[in-house]
Amino acid sequence: MSYNALYTDLSGYYDLMCADIDYQGQSSSAHRLHQIFGNSGKQHLDLACGTGPHIAHLIQHGFHSQGLDINQPMLEIAQQRCPEAQFAQGNMCAFQTDQKFDLITCFLYSIHYSGSIEELIGCIKSAHQALQSGGVFYFNVVDKNHINNELFAKHSVSQGADLFQFSSAWHYIGEGEKQTLNVRIDKTCDQQTLTWEDAHPMVALDFEQLKTLLTPYFEVHVFEHNYEQITPWQQASGNAIFVCTKA
Repeated sequence: MSYNALYTDLSGYYDLMCADIDYQGQSSSAHRLHQIFGNSGKQHLDLACGTGPHIAHLIQHGFHSQGLDINQPMLEIAQQRCPEAQFAQGNMCAFQTDQKFDLITCFLYSIHYSGSIEELIGCIKSAHQALQSGGVFYFNVVDKNHINNELFAKHSVSQGADLFQFSSAWHYIGEGEKQTLNVRIDKTCDQQTLTWEDAHPMVALDFEQLKTLLTPYFEVHVFEHNYEQITPWQQASGNAIFVCTKA
């Protein structure tokens, strides 16, 4: 099953798969860093918005939010969750808009869905074009040189009589610009288990490469992957938050 088909078929389970994510903390982090490095505007666009939970929290911070995602079933759920927001189906690597935004976010490592360096450059250019002067492009990212193929993130959650077990792991072969996010979902009901497995194609790069791509368009700030504190990246960890300000 392709990764698009997986998400289409399981869009109704997506929030369960992400049940352990601190959406409020992540959204508050983006808000704080926008206050420090951005302008005072409140026009917000969330790339790869999924079912819209980050948008729901940023609306509470006073933002006027829009969401962009390639998956229409996700957008339908997002619209139900956030009826005051606007949503559009589209490719984050090649979007154009007449409206200008003050904050563009891309949470949950979704920037890697660009798939290739060329497509990632398209995403960077699109975000730059869509931002107001002083606007911020905020996202989190993983450095390919720090990926441990043996590490899995796992959690379980119940829905009615069903037990879901979710696991995901990065995998990088050690060279090139391709990596995968391997996802497994087990659904158990009445002692029977259904399993979905998939490998999502992702772009692989290191932080120095990424800063080189961003610098022609943005003033780049890199922080430790900590949503509770604002700490400059210490060049040791493989996860970071990038805050990119348009001049």
